[in-house]
Amino acid sequence: MKYKFARWVFSISLLFIAVYMSGCKKTALRLSTTEDVNVVGYLKKNADSFSLFNLILDRTETSAFLDAYGSYTVFAPTNSGVKTWLSSVNAADVNAADLTVLKELVKFHILADTINTSSFKDGKLPVPTMHGQFLITGVINNGGLSSYTVNRQAAVSKSNVKVGNGIIHVIDQVLVPSKTTIAQQLEARPEYSIFLQAMKETGYYAVLNTVDPDTTKRWKTVIAETNKALADSGIASYNSLKARYSNTGNPADPKDSLNLYVAYHILNGIQFLGDIITSPSHLTLQPQEVITTQLIKQEVVVNEAEFNGRLEPGVLLTRNISDNSATNGVWHSASAHFAAKFRKPTAVYWDLATFPEIVKQTTFYKRGTFTFNKSSQDDRPIKDIDWQVRGENYVRYEYSSSPTSTLHHFAYNNDILTIPLGGGTNTNRAGWIEFTTPPIIKGRYKVWICYRNRNNVIINVFVNGELMQRPVNLQTKYPGGTDAELESLGWKRYTTNNAAYPNPDFTGRLVGTVDIKTTQRHKVRFEAIANTNRDLHFDMIHFIPVTDNQVLPRFAPDGTPVYF
Repeated sequence: MKYKFARWVFSISLLFIAVYMSGCKKTALRLSTTEDVNVVGYLKKNADSFSLFNLILDRTETSAFLDAYGSYTVFAPTNSGVKTWLSSVNAADVNAADLTVLKELVKFHILADTINTSSFKDGKLPVPTMHGQFLITGVINNGGLSSYTVNRQAAVSKSNVKVGNGIIHVIDQVLVPSKTTIAQQLEARPEYSIFLQAMKETGYYAVLNTVDPDTTKRWKTVIAETNKALADSGIASYNSLKARYSNTGNPADPKDSLNLYVAYHILNGIQFLGDIITSPSHLTLQPQEVITTQLIKQEVVVNEAEFNGRLEPGVLLTRNISDNSATNGVWHSASAHFAAKFRKPTAVYWDLATFPEIVKQTTFYKRGTFTFNKSSQDDRPIKDIDWQVRGENYVRYEYSSSPTSTLHHFAYNNDILTIPLGGGTNTNRAGWIEFTTPPIIKGRYKVWICYRNRNNVIINVFVNGELMQRPVNLQTKYPGGTDAELESLGWKRYTTNNAAYPNPDFTGRLVGTVDIKTTQRHKVRFEAIANTNRDLHFDMIHFIPVTDNQVLPRFAPDGTPVYF
């Protein structure tokens, strides 16, 4: 019975299929995913401009995969550009050119991803070429007309040509990959002879003359100094450089100061200028030492910082002779001599309520209230402060010059930071806020949070992601007792006192001890772990070396340190 039923179902199914097929018209099956031609198809359709590059693709057997499905970006040189390159290598035509060279050349013009001009920044493209090296892009202006450049070798004459398997950018010259290492390129430049000799004597020449097959280890970035930059600092020869820095007499010793000087000029990874400015600091090969970087008036500046109210001018990286690609990385040129400085750990008394964005608000700074709002999580109205977007997500800065205002009158500079924070998920307050510190010299520090105690919210404090040992209840005042008794319990008075207010509501709370491993700016984060409130008032954070006095100085309302 089951067998007969199955045959009946099968017969009915065939009948429906036959009826359906009889009513269908023939349709052409499309195997491609777009109506656009692929890369090779576009080049062939425009043979008057690309016949020579197309011939190179054929001869190198590259046409096959560029005519198939995929996602590529191709920088296609015009016929005139190919002719110029052929002439430079003394080849009569494409067939006369060295095949190995052509294969490397073609790979240098192709990226295995679709990259349009929105990714053309002043620096390297986000993905390497199929050759393995990166391309850099920029903009030039000729006769009032701006155009993109690639590797400082070619101009883009037509961009973002969309084809079935990617994007084509038309360029007026052939792109030629680097054939030499960082060490070889510096050796070919006599104006870097002193720095080069230091590289050789310390052993870093060999490091910078190696192309590691492992691309995760291959790339290096070097900031080289010209002989003139050294001479401006009184260093006229390698011997005078050695006399200034070598403390062991053996520059090859990793602990020798000349060795450390060269190491301080080398970074792991490939960092073009456009990459350098995306991070405020970069770790060097000198152990636990960083260079700091800033973009100041469109110029890349290294190691400019303010320590204890004193500005230390930085060193400019000379743009037009930097971003030099090599087979193992990139090198830049410094306009002046620089080296890592030995600094003793020094206390940082950091006013949270003073930063460029509020100082510019002259109508409100030290005069009233101003609110910074975030429109989204990615929005950064304040460069060095970020906070969670979750409901009532603003940071409010309140200022008052009135000595009778109990909310401000003992605060450092008479201003405070008001932050709404809430623990858990059932709240519309931000769960965290994160600050970027001023530069802190490497060392071991005690960390104090200075606040105006008012409302019951408990926070954890993190420094560079490390949880400090003690949470803080922002409602708690410091208890009574002497300075020594308070310090032993993790409390202190950080503001000056007077007879009218013998126990002011401004409290310093020790949250923990931290090892600052590199001299640079760092991250401090407050995270609410219990309760919620919109009025939490912060004033300062103190980083004080563990061997220093933790109690003094205190601070007067005008910011004056008071030692008594």
